[in-house]
Amino acid sequence: MHIQEIDKTYVANTYDRYEPVFVSGKGSLVYDDTGKEYIDLASGIAVNCFGVADDAWIAAVTAQLGKLQHLCNKYYTAPQAMLAQKLCERTGMKKVFFANSGAEANECLIKVARKYGHDHHGANCSNIITLTNSFHGRTMATLTACGQEAMHKDFGPFVPGFLYAEANDFASVAALADENTCGILMEMVQGEGGVNALDAEFVHQVAALCKQKDILLLVDEVQTGNGRTGKLYAYMHFGVEPDVVSTAKGIGGGLPLGVCMMGAKTADTLTAGTHGSTFGGNPVCCAGALSILDRLDDKLLADVARKGDFIKETLSACKGVSGVSGMGLMIGVALADKKASDVAHVCLDAGVMVMTAKDKLRILPALNIPDELLKKAIDIMKGIIEA
Repeated sequence: MHIQEIDKTYVANTYDRYEPVFVSGKGSLVYDDTGKEYIDLASGIAVNCFGVADDAWIAAVTAQLGKLQHLCNKYYTAPQAMLAQKLCERTGMKKVFFANSGAEANECLIKVARKYGHDHHGANCSNIITLTNSFHGRTMATLTACGQEAMHKDFGPFVPGFLYAEANDFASVAALADENTCGILMEMVQGEGGVNALDAEFVHQVAALCKQKDILLLVDEVQTGNGRTGKLYAYMHFGVEPDVVSTAKGIGGGLPLGVCMMGAKTADTLTAGTHGSTFGGNPVCCAGALSILDRLDDKLLADVARKGDFIKETLSACKGVSGVSGMGLMIGVALADKKASDVAHVCLDAGVMVMTAKDKLRILPALNIPDELLKKAIDIMKGIIEA
């Protein structure tokens, strides 16, 4: 049987897959089983920070594989401890819990918020406010946290204690925040919701409200984190100090790793036995993450911002584009008279891999994509949009 037939026969039908079967790649170029070459502007949905088969990442992962691939979290391992230290040093956060995915990182974030509320304000302090159009994962709690009604079908009953405010509408948030609110959860750029950045004034107002009422400021950096927006974490664009930050995707460079970082207020909330993970902080995943984090320096981050500006400027001037949103190399392109999904299929046929989000094209290339490849891919996209 052909790979596509095997997949359709034996893999759960949860993905509307594109046609190619990909077999290899290097950097921002990938190849299908016919040998056709594609420029990757998706990077596994913001996962492959340094592209496919990155040499430094392979070396770090391979070296660790030859030493110790896994150990129970009852024991210490150097890669996990070193990664936690570097994350805290670069963010000012105080403690780290390692999981396997963004959804699991957000599950930990939710548990931290509710335990903090319980410990400091009583058992009724358990509500978490999220924003309309948000996306936080597909487990039962994180699915409930998503502020998208379309996602709240078929899987009820849902986890109680989640309230939804309008994004960029502070009055909507303030009206819900009371003595039973333990946290307010936001993505600085709503990725799955259409690549829309929050307004700076709104973010500052929410942060001030959290401080005033001792509500935790919770930030989901699963997609926006690890250099994607031109800062190490997107909240750094806004000058706020979160109490809990979740991240995943790019931090592992292609291996499953989720991270929940806790600030000074929440550092001691989780105690022995209150949370855990079998594979979270796996030494191989952490070794790969160390090779990623060590290279997310100021020079690279400035380059991410520069490349993002190039994409925005080029496509904003493109006939058929009604708007461009996002930050850094996390960009959404709204089309005037074409369906984003149709354009994405034509781009793939033309050798460019691009994602969609809601009714927009979504561009998420490797952070180190060469300028000439990026320009070639954007020129192909431009030609397709304007055709």
